[in-house]
Amino acid sequence: MDHVPETTIVDTPRVWCDGAGDIRGGENYLPASLGHPRVYMQIDEKGYVDCGYCDRRFILKDGPMDDGNVPDASVSGAAA
Repeated sequence: MDHVPETTIVDTPRVWCDGAGDIRGGENYLPASLGHPRVYMQIDEKGYVDCGYCDRRFILKDGPMDDGNVPDASVSGAAA
């Protein structure tokens, strides 16, 4: 697999990313305050999609790229 900063396993082919996965939480939480604009992406027949801003990779669970050995970095980037 390519060198990507984070990998997230998702259940649906439609995902979003705002780059704020590592900065969530706190009383004054603003989702994209330190991330990037929220972008929506579609996973195609390759079984994954990379965010154009932060390079986070989203892999479709049980898809062609999910070989069972992919470390799931977080649950962020929920389905849209």
